[in-house]
Amino acid sequence: MLEEAERWLSRRSWSVADRPLERLAAAKRASGASVSVVLPALDEQETVGAIVAEIRRELVEKASLVDELVVIDSGSSDRTAEVAREAGAKVVHRDEILPRIAPLPGKGEVLWRSLLVTSGDIVAFVDADLREFSADFVSGIVGPLLTDPDVAFVKAMYDRPLGEATGQGGRVTELMARPLLNMHWPLLAGFVQPLGGEYAARRSLLERLPFPVGYGVELGLLVDALHTAGLDALAQVDVGVRKHRHQDGQALGRMAAAIYRTAQVRLARGHLVRPELTQFERGERGFVPRTYAVDTEERPPMTGIAEYAHRRVA
Repeated sequence: MLEEAERWLSRRSWSVADRPLERLAAAKRASGASVSVVLPALDEQETVGAIVAEIRRELVEKASLVDELVVIDSGSSDRTAEVAREAGAKVVHRDEILPRIAPLPGKGEVLWRSLLVTSGDIVAFVDADLREFSADFVSGIVGPLLTDPDVAFVKAMYDRPLGEATGQGGRVTELMARPLLNMHWPLLAGFVQPLGGEYAARRSLLERLPFPVGYGVELGLLVDALHTAGLDALAQVDVGVRKHRHQDGQALGRMAAAIYRTAQVRLARGHLVRPELTQFERGERGFVPRTYAVDTEERPPMTGIAEYAHRRVA
């Protein structure tokens, strides 16, 4: 690891216990900063309610740390929206946001659009499929932004069990993202969970970043935050253990392809000759090829969107 990355690791890595809620509440009052929490959700009726309820109880009602709690439904076919609303979240459908631009499928698309329907000076993103959720996931990533004005982007770090196997989750991280970062962006080699879906940033930074529309959004935002704000503006906080639904190997392959594409764009701003991924499934007569498009679209920085600029003036 580069010496600069090692220094960063010791200086900008914390535990959630380093910043008790009372300290964060006092820092929030002193700064006057507002906090929005966004949950992108697609068919997450089994978990989204408990996550919303925990955040609302611990960080809205008890600690007054979160000002806005929004679930962006990206087209669920189950009761995700209803469950989230009953638990106390504001629910907005992806298609209702910026309707003049046709929505594309993907998590990054939802996160990008969420900037138009939230108002917090600090925006925290939390995946909606987490089990045994703790409010520490939110207070941990928001904490450094409230207490340290030099910090602009904070990722959660945690153990990711795979079934009963400790630390075996995050397969795409270990096989794709971590090698890419170590080889091409070694300053980011100290991030424990570079692809984790729980992170927070200042709106003033997020609105200047492009958002890959699909699985590449986490890597893209991290790399672009480095180039835009500098390494010392980035941080990570240990929040314990993350339990969530795991995807099968082929879904992970598609995720890895999108992440590689995101990295390639940032390395060369070039174009793949063939932005597709072919995988194989065994059928009645042998292996059958299945070809999937790799996410290649990115949304521009929000500061270039007229509706966003108009909202800020208004």
